[in-house]
Amino acid sequence: MPETDWKKVYPDVLENYGFFNNLDEANLDQFTMHYLMVYDRKTPVAATTFFLLNYSLDTSINGPLRRVTNSIKKRLPNIFSLKALVCGMPMGEGHIGSSVCSKAVIETISRKLEQTARKNKAAVIAFKDFRDEYINLLAPLKNKGFKKFDSLPTTMLDVKFKNFEEYLNTLSAPNRYDLRRKFKKVDGKLKIAMEIADNPDDATLKDVYKLYLDIVEKHDMGFELLPPAFFKNLPKNMPGKVKYFLWKIDGRLVAFLLCLVSEDILIDYYVGLDYTIAHQYHLYFLKFRDVLNWCIANKIKKYAMGITGYEPKRRLGFEFIPLHLYVRLQNRMFRPVFNFICQFLKFEHFDPSLKKAKKRDAEKKAHAKK
Repeated sequence: MPETDWKKVYPDVLENYGFFNNLDEANLDQFTMHYLMVYDRKTPVAATTFFLLNYSLDTSINGPLRRVTNSIKKRLPNIFSLKALVCGMPMGEGHIGSSVCSKAVIETISRKLEQTARKNKAAVIAFKDFRDEYINLLAPLKNKGFKKFDSLPTTMLDVKFKNFEEYLNTLSAPNRYDLRRKFKKVDGKLKIAMEIADNPDDATLKDVYKLYLDIVEKHDMGFELLPPAFFKNLPKNMPGKVKYFLWKIDGRLVAFLLCLVSEDILIDYYVGLDYTIAHQYHLYFLKFRDVLNWCIANKIKKYAMGITGYEPKRRLGFEFIPLHLYVRLQNRMFRPVFNFICQFLKFEHFDPSLKKAKKRDAEKKAHAKK
């Protein structure tokens, strides 16, 4: 697919042509990526991505109930699985680029997804993790049998501070005290060296991947398990847009952060921590402080930390940005039952921190109206 055509219509985001090249080269096992361009004669007018996977209906479940579903799946591996065709990305937000009438675009995209779903015998079609700005564009999906649900929100911090101390003063007194207590426990008592690499060597990437696998093992959410090639090839496919933050103790890697960076935003994409010492030395909060200081020094305007792990992000002052999921079961007979069940699988039902944050945001909006 011509890069020039793609970039004429796809949104100007970091997860763009080079990022998708990297996904293809990595040969991920869990899903198959597809790329769709809409032309008016020879003129590109729209572009988006979609992927095919076996979706587990317990993906949104966490805590004790998730342990129950995991136990059931050990005996019956595919009991909760549906083959799904999803517009968007397995990781990150969904995007649709359009330069013409939105209704014509969404009609064309949905028609192509329906054709692909029938060809691959997908039971579900979905549009995953789209922001509020896409609500009008995706509104015609309602007449096509799609049901709209709240997905997991993404998180964002506006970097409008002169230094870290000024940032601390924006937090509540208990959260500010808690952070200072954590830093005091480590600062001056343990030497943790931070390095930044655009293209780490193979030995470092081997250690990075080991920490990545450790966190995947502890992580209940998500579609993807990335192979080593994803980490190795990303700097080549996205030159100047990739930063590896590396934290070491006595030369041993204890934490890493893979970030995508532009002039305006840093996206905290994948993190890995050495859990034998992570809690003892508060590595999560130390890496946050170092990265925020780097953003301040480099005049980065926004720091994005993605989905899940909401409790620490709430305490760190991140804004929760709503994302939406549009889903349709292909079988018309069972579609009402499917929609009814999905109502009870809301993400906040299984994440108290997310529920608390959504309640806080609702109270803020109600107060603003007054």
